[in-house]
Amino acid sequence: MAAKKAEQALVDQWRDILALHARTQCELDRALHRHGLCASDFEVLDVLAEGSSRGGSKGPGGVASFRVQEISERVHLSQSALSRLIARLEKDGLVQRCMCPEDRRGVRVALTEKGRTLHGEVLPVQRAVLTRMLAGGPAG
Repeated sequence: MAAKKAEQALVDQWRDILALHARTQCELDRALHRHGLCASDFEVLDVLAEGSSRGGSKGPGGVASFRVQEISERVHLSQSALSRLIARLEKDGLVQRCMCPEDRRGVRVALTEKGRTLHGEVLPVQRAVLTRMLAGGPAG
């Protein structure tokens, strides 16, 4: 009986995590929509911006860039969904893609100036939602 209760507690905890994730994702989508982004768009921009500040590999014009595979390891999207998202961000002028010099089959992605600017504008919005939803702090 104790094992069954422990198992149910794990299942309940898992469902609580999923529910928190879903609520947070919805709040992020709602807040970022005003800026023309969804939560997944922002995650890709954030990974690229964070990597740029950490000195990622240099792409066109000396800008930090990342292989699509490197991005996919950080965001939780399928390869095809990520490729479509990157294509949309590129169409909007927020990222640029180029061939990977060390592997001609690979593609590298980098933030454009427009993407860097938009990321900087919406970063406080995203962080405020995370604070409100996950840390229980005041919303910004």
